[in-house]
Amino acid sequence: MKSILSILIVLASIASSIAQSSYNKDSYKILNRMDFFTTYKAGRGDLKTVLEENDIKGTPYLSSEFVTGSIYTKTKQKYIDIPLRYNAYNDEMEFKSADGKIQALGTPDIIEAVEYDDNIMVYIPYTNNKKIKNGFFKVLVGGEVSLFSKPEIIFKQAGEPNAYDNAKPAEFVRRPDTYYIKVGTEQAKKVGSKKDLLEILPEYKKEVSTFIKKNKVKPSEADKLIELIKYYNSLL
Repeated sequence: MKSILSILIVLASIASSIAQSSYNKDSYKILNRMDFFTTYKAGRGDLKTVLEENDIKGTPYLSSEFVTGSIYTKTKQKYIDIPLRYNAYNDEMEFKSADGKIQALGTPDIIEAVEYDDNIMVYIPYTNNKKIKNGFFKVLVGGEVSLFSKPEIIFKQAGEPNAYDNAKPAEFVRRPDTYYIKVGTEQAKKVGSKKDLLEILPEYKKEVSTFIKKNKVKPSEADKLIELIKYYNSLL
């Protein structure tokens, strides 16, 4: 397998504020794509350069095509008309620069939100196996209590041929999204069971329990979780 090559760097003007799941779009200074390319010059080492793989089945992207979108920063700047796509395998947001090169944001924690293809994605802290990490999430419900989905694509090594099967190529495999809930400024927490829902949502446990039973809420069903979080926020 060819490895994905990258040059790790630090973006300029890192803000210290914590990423929020909701934001006021009207508060941003609007800048165009050339402003973005000028600000984050590859020549200064401010980006990761991404080399694509052509010998692996499947794709590490939610969509291989670039879609024009906007980037909101914590310094209240909005860059518009940026060709964007999300690499779910590497958990990186990529864009195509003015000269056609594919780049990945090297320090995404300066980003408050990325909006493209009817999606809003944020880069926030979350707990994974009791460890705190940071990653990109799709916003499903914003508010005091927010609901996110985490796209997941895994990589499977190439399989050796045997007496019964031919060799299997290496491939990227899309798995079902997982769902996370973020309460206030806490880290987002994974919803793996109905018990998790009751533990993550700190108040109105009786009402939450009744809602889960009545509406047959399952941790793997986005529409039911959306209804639950909207209902919960209405109680606060």
